[in-house]
Amino acid sequence: MAKKKKPAENKPKVDTSNVMGLHSQVLEQPITQTLELNYMPYAMSVIVSRAIPEIDGFKPSHRKLLYTMYQMKLLGGARTKSANIVGQTMHLNPHGDAAIYDTMVRLSRGYGALLHPLVDSKGNFGKVYSRDMAWAASRYTEARLDPICAELFRDIDQDTVDFVDNYDGSTQEPTLLPTTFPNVLVSANQGIAVGMASNLCGFNLGEVCDAAMAYLKDPNCDLLTLLKAPDFPTGGQLLYDGEEMARIYATGRGSFKVRGRWRYDKSANLIEIYEIPYTTTAEAIIDKVADLIKAGKIKEISDMRDETDLSGLKLAIDLKRGTDPDKLMAKLYRYTPLQDSFGCNFNILIAGTPQVLGVGQILEEWTAWRMEGVRRRTYFVMKKKEEKLHLLQGLKKILLDIDKAIKIIRETEEEAEVIPNLMIGFGIDQIQAEYVADIRLRNINKEYILKRVEETSSLEDEIADLKDIVAHPERIKKIIAQELAQVKKKYAVPRRTEILYEVETAQEEEPEELVDYPVHLFLSREGYLKKITPQSLRMAAEQKYKEGDGPAQSWETSNGEELLIFTDRQQCYKARLADFADCKASVLGEYLPTRLGFDEGENPLWACLAGDYGGHLLFFFENGKAARVELAAYQTQTRRRRLTGAYSDKSPLVSALVLKEDMEVAVCSTEGRAVVFHTACLNPKSTRSTQGVAVMTLKPKYKLAWAAPLGQTAIQNPARYRARSLPIAGALLKDVDRGEEQMSLLP
Repeated sequence: MAKKKKPAENKPKVDTSNVMGLHSQVLEQPITQTLELNYMPYAMSVIVSRAIPEIDGFKPSHRKLLYTMYQMKLLGGARTKSANIVGQTMHLNPHGDAAIYDTMVRLSRGYGALLHPLVDSKGNFGKVYSRDMAWAASRYTEARLDPICAELFRDIDQDTVDFVDNYDGSTQEPTLLPTTFPNVLVSANQGIAVGMASNLCGFNLGEVCDAAMAYLKDPNCDLLTLLKAPDFPTGGQLLYDGEEMARIYATGRGSFKVRGRWRYDKSANLIEIYEIPYTTTAEAIIDKVADLIKAGKIKEISDMRDETDLSGLKLAIDLKRGTDPDKLMAKLYRYTPLQDSFGCNFNILIAGTPQVLGVGQILEEWTAWRMEGVRRRTYFVMKKKEEKLHLLQGLKKILLDIDKAIKIIRETEEEAEVIPNLMIGFGIDQIQAEYVADIRLRNINKEYILKRVEETSSLEDEIADLKDIVAHPERIKKIIAQELAQVKKKYAVPRRTEILYEVETAQEEEPEELVDYPVHLFLSREGYLKKITPQSLRMAAEQKYKEGDGPAQSWETSNGEELLIFTDRQQCYKARLADFADCKASVLGEYLPTRLGFDEGENPLWACLAGDYGGHLLFFFENGKAARVELAAYQTQTRRRRLTGAYSDKSPLVSALVLKEDMEVAVCSTEGRAVVFHTACLNPKSTRSTQGVAVMTLKPKYKLAWAAPLGQTAIQNPARYRARSLPIAGALLKDVDRGEEQMSLLP
């Protein structure tokens, strides 16, 4: 009798395949679950354990390296080979010797990336201002801790910070270093995590200490008067903007400009640049100058070379006869990285949570953390003194009868009974009894015991004072202020970056001679702009775009034109084409949101050439309205780069057109109805944010889909859709008039 087959069970579908002779199963998993189980732990690990600095001013890699060197007795000791330090650090940092050595290089005195280097180096450690100067291998260089590191490890063995196990549990390491000054504001730091970044500029140590001491006395003090501006190890000149600096101090975000310093040698007719911005390198400056010379934008330079030697950085520029060095430098500041912006992003880990803090908030967090460290240190010392006092109090009791103590010990038959008998005989506890029993025979005399007992009163006074410190935060603040004053006196150095409060902007804004030549512009849907010369375009095989991106708009124009870019935040950004470098069709181009400084989350929608600012712009909105705005409304006397309120924000923008002369325009709704009307029906407005007038009557669930000049549409019978008056519902598009879907705006 045949067995009856069991019904098939509802099992999940499984794909099986034979790969290299092995059977593997591929199970379906929701992408959200994959992100939660795999991506999020990785992202949090990078944020918390690698890329973002903490309140002591260090990333984990910095802290592990410095603590290892401290354990190796390299604070005040002789230098040792860097390879030895790297090997020892791998007990705490398992990410490889190359990463550890790179960390050491950046902290070194030879590299010069910090105002106060933490590693006293010997050998070739490269230079922060050089892109191509490679540092020597770790086996050739030597290092030790710089003397200022004594302030990083002060009282680290007195319970000032927590310790945790290292990655394999074989030893312990500190979670933070107990810095006696706000190192987070002194040491520049940059980190890129997953979904966030951090960029901290350095400040002068003396100014930071003054600001911290003032903050301890009055949290509402004016930090801008004490902490004047950032300071950089490469020097240069900081162009001071009071409003922007106040915003950086308040929010932790913003940017300021730094320029290089130069001198003119009249006898040799050359310029020597001896300090450059912290954000660039000598090679980047030379390359940019060479590009400008090739493009014909700079004609005053006959030669430029790098003459950097042991005395420091020096870029020499030979000038042609009759060149004005001041005007040339103004041009170099404008077009090269000799003047660069430093973008601040004070993102710091506070108790494991990344937070963007202003300078005042950083001082608040550091003060709270430092006060807790000093309180823990005071409590630790107090407990040690209390333990010693307890022992001396027991010793004081045997002072009454030393002979009795000797007799008890002599008459005790078993060693284990000595401690209990002393406890009974003198009324002391076990700890005190063990201390008495361990006293050497030569010390059982009145002189020794009296000297020990004399310490009792002084210990009691010290303990009472320590208890008072623990109980009163104001006394802790005074201790911190005293330590800050000592740090300033011992380690502070003069500012390296000069502050320019009054900058000669007139010279910078002087219209320069632009080289005008034909160019082709290409704007992609995601906002990448290419400026290509006709010669380069003829040689190109095809245009390159980012994956998922594509062409949106293109123009044939000249290099002297100005481009207006409209965004989804009702803003208009103005850009001169001459400010963009010529490129090839094989590159992605320049990303406009980054180049023009768009707000976070802001995207480009549409762009047009300004020309002579004659004519009008037509804006069409989803609610069926159209606005005709004079192009002259976007012209400004000053070189403003951003205009707010560029168009109405009452309804999303669907299409925009440049109108040099009146013509017929077709609009279509999502219902499939179309209207053709003449633009003379629309009155021009000088107000950019005008709501316009209704040109199409829409049913509640429909909206305007597109608008375009009639000649650019597929409409074959325009008479069917012409409007005698506006607004109008329009007529349904016939199949012959539909054509391809219109695309006039970037998605």
